[in-house]
Amino acid sequence: MMIDLILLSVLLIMVIWTVMAIRLVRSAVGLALTSVVLSILMFRLNASLAAVFELSVCAGLISVIFITTISFTRRMSKSDFKTRRRQRLSKFWPLPLIIIAAAILLFWRHFPSEVIFIRVPAENVRDVLWNTRHIDLFGQVLVLLAGAFGVVALFKENKK
Repeated sequence: MMIDLILLSVLLIMVIWTVMAIRLVRSAVGLALTSVVLSILMFRLNASLAAVFELSVCAGLISVIFITTISFTRRMSKSDFKTRRRQRLSKFWPLPLIIIAAAILLFWRHFPSEVIFIRVPAENVRDVLWNTRHIDLFGQVLVLLAGAFGVVALFKENKK
């Protein structure tokens, strides 16, 4: 149980590092490391097929594709880099605070650890997800909203 909480903490740190990294190569490496930690968690929760898929596709193939694509781009000048860093930090500074607040609310305020880490047989996953694990669905909705927030923040054009 304690190892799972440590792995979740490491996963949270890796996610924040991946999102907040200024250089694209560091973000791609952070994404790969995040996928590795997530696959370790999946192995520990007896979801070996999902863990193997996460490790091979997300940590391996996708990272190679990202790093290859980054290698074809041109390097920014120092002044452009500093401007981009200031803009990015001004956009994303509340994100770590929101993630930490959500983690505190979810794990220590409302949900005891016995409810969070339930090991279920593979044939009952659907019943457990829809009948007893509503927090997982809430987490999926939060991930979708975070993705939408990221897309809006990255592709929003400044009107000058």
